[in-house]
Amino acid sequence: MPEFELTASPSPEELAVITDALSAFNNADVGPSDRRPLAVLIRDTDGKVTGGLSGFTAWGWLFTQMLYIPDTLRGTGIAGNILAKAEEEARARGCGGAWIDTFSPEALRVYLRQGYEIFGELKDFPEGRTRSFLRKGL
Repeated sequence: MPEFELTASPSPEELAVITDALSAFNNADVGPSDRRPLAVLIRDTDGKVTGGLSGFTAWGWLFTQMLYIPDTLRGTGIAGNILAKAEEEARARGCGGAWIDTFSPEALRVYLRQGYEIFGELKDFPEGRTRSFLRKGL
C-alpha cells in the first residue's frame, strides 16, 4: 500500500514529478497543450515594471493569471488596453477563447465591460466576497 505524506514544503523536484506525470497523461489524453507564457508589462519612465498582465495560452485558450494596475493608473482604461493586447496575441497564437477569475468587484466590472461573461461563481471565496470566473470568445 502506498504511503502518504502531507507537507507544506515540497521540493521543486517532488512537484516536478507530479507536473511531468500529469502533463504526460494530458498529452496522451487530449494532445499537447502548446502552453506558452504571455505577459503585457507596464513600465515607468525609468523602465521599471510597475504592473501588467501575466498568464499563458494553452489548448487554444488564453488564461490571465494576474492583472495588476498601479493605483495611479486605475480608471484610465489601461486595464482594457492591456487585456486587448493579450487577446490580440492569443488570437495570433490560434486561441479561440479567454478566461480569467477575480474576487474584486472593481475588476469584475472591467472584465464585463471588455466583453467577458460570468460562467461560474464561488460564494465566500474569500469570506464576504464572490470569486467570479469569466470567459470571452476571441
